[in-house]
Amino acid sequence: MAKYLVETYYTCTFKVNHYLDDINEAELKNLEKRDDGKFEVLDVKLDNRKTKSLDPNNKKIVENKKLDLLHGNKETSSKNIENLIKSKNNSESTGKRFSMPDRRKGYIQKATIGDHKVYLHTGEYEDGKIGEIFIDTSKEGELVKALMNNFAIAVSLGLQYGVPLDEFISAFVGTKFEPSGKVYGNDRILSASSILDYIFRELAISYQNREDLAHTPAIGTSENFNSEDQNSEDQNQLLKIVKDITSKGFVRNNYKKNLVDLSDVKINLKGKK
Repeated sequence: MAKYLVETYYTCTFKVNHYLDDINEAELKNLEKRDDGKFEVLDVKLDNRKTKSLDPNNKKIVENKKLDLLHGNKETSSKNIENLIKSKNNSESTGKRFSMPDRRKGYIQKATIGDHKVYLHTGEYEDGKIGEIFIDTSKEGELVKALMNNFAIAVSLGLQYGVPLDEFISAFVGTKFEPSGKVYGNDRILSASSILDYIFRELAISYQNREDLAHTPAIGTSENFNSEDQNSEDQNQLLKIVKDITSKGFVRNNYKKNLVDLSDVKINLKGKK
């Protein structure tokens, strides 16, 4: 059993690099919420160290102020501090709720399981990541409807607090209760063992590309686009516009497959010269 507690205080100067496709007020406003930044430690200084005895009869505290960083250990200490910063940011982001934008994208999927109609509503962040769901059913009593509504709220809160969608998919795909059976109205799911099984199969296919949970193959793939289209500047600009205005779940995470032919609509993406 440990007998002493050593507290070390550092002063660290570091920078965080973010790579953006565009510079605008919205991007800069959400910069602090992003977790894809690359840390670079510029300077680390060991400022203070306190040693405490864990023996209740010994309350002596040894405090050393303004300690210099040991020579030869600067690189090692920098790496340690960088790891501490990353772990701190990860712990903070885990306990922080990322609220949904007031105006957001999403889609509605109607399907019928047995004789029961199920409406799935989704809400997305600006980057297309799912952040909320709503579930409406028919032929259900007030108790079941209330439970489904509150279940959807609980899942939405989990998503907004950083719980990966995969966790919900693993937990609820395969659950069995009535209504169950054949599914009508969904082109990728033909049957479900419960409403929850159907809902999270749909979310897995639409947001996670989980083709293993689909009963029918996807119609069309990005292979239909040749390399010239992929490298075309106009095509890339059009694809970016489609991503900005289209729900990721609605196109099932495949924007290129759902690009419409705009040959009859004369739009100059470069603007007038």
